[in-house]
Amino acid sequence: MVASIEDVARRAGVSIATVSRALRGLPDVAAATRDRVMTAAADLNYVASPFAARLASGRTTTVGLVVPFVNRWFFAEVISTVESALRRAGFDLLLYNLGDEEGRARFFDVMPMRKRVDGVLIASLVLEDTEFEALTELSRPVGLLGLERHGFLSARIDDVAAARSAVDHLVAQGHRRIGLIGGDTDDPMAFTPPLHRRDGYRDALRAAGLSADPELEQLGYFTVEGGQEAARRLLGLADRPTALFAESDEMAYGALREIRRAGLRVPEDVAVIGFDDQPLSELMDLSTVRQPVADQALDVTTRLLTLIADAADELPRDPAVVLPTELVVRGSSVTSRP
Repeated sequence: MVASIEDVARRAGVSIATVSRALRGLPDVAAATRDRVMTAAADLNYVASPFAARLASGRTTTVGLVVPFVNRWFFAEVISTVESALRRAGFDLLLYNLGDEEGRARFFDVMPMRKRVDGVLIASLVLEDTEFEALTELSRPVGLLGLERHGFLSARIDDVAAARSAVDHLVAQGHRRIGLIGGDTDDPMAFTPPLHRRDGYRDALRAAGLSADPELEQLGYFTVEGGQEAARRLLGLADRPTALFAESDEMAYGALREIRRAGLRVPEDVAVIGFDDQPLSELMDLSTVRQPVADQALDVTTRLLTLIADAADELPRDPAVVLPTELVVRGSSVTSRP
């Protein structure tokens, strides 16, 4: 049977609190008492609970990660990277998947991680001022992934500029009728890519002297099936687009499938470019925008851990980091590569 702290207290003839103080090396324990406790612990092969030690020190060595979804590639990459970085640092991950509008409201109203974490990471959520206030009231360091806010650590890419680079590429190939397969900008979860990537798409059209056409903007909901259905609607237009920009590679995969199902050629009839550069994208010869998901997650996690360790009251001078993206040109958007 594994010995408990109560067993050590009985063997040493002291209280549980005294055992705890003696084992933690606190100064308010007499030398003779400490010796009795240490001898009793050794005799019983007692091993102190790491969880109890955390509570006694006031530290949880746990970081909370808040995500709007767990079943999408981006967030799966974030969760994996953050968990690995925390594990290497001796920290645990406490994951909160908001899931829907009700879950989000409940989370920010109740703040269930209160007193359970040493820091918080928020992934790709557009937050209201009241939600930022709730995070501030936690009195814990907070890191933002995918967005930026004064007074918080953050790591992100420039989604607007990255999306614009994708559409600029299509314009440079001679396309003037360019469709958008995007996420739902009215989604109550309000995560950042659908908003910013749509803005980049529109900026690129405007810069090329092209008018935005609401018919050319279709929702794909960041799924393969959604991308296929959006492509079906776009290809069914009387004046169909000659190129498609999908705000994620999953939606681009669906578009590729629908284009080929319609008997059209890629890129000769319809060019396609995605966003993310997921592992399958090279295999599918998909042009895309490569974003460093793992690098963003690792950067903000590392800096959050530093802030926790330093117990600093102020953020470092440059708390906001913007990582570069890269346009990756493959066969889905050009017949011959540069």
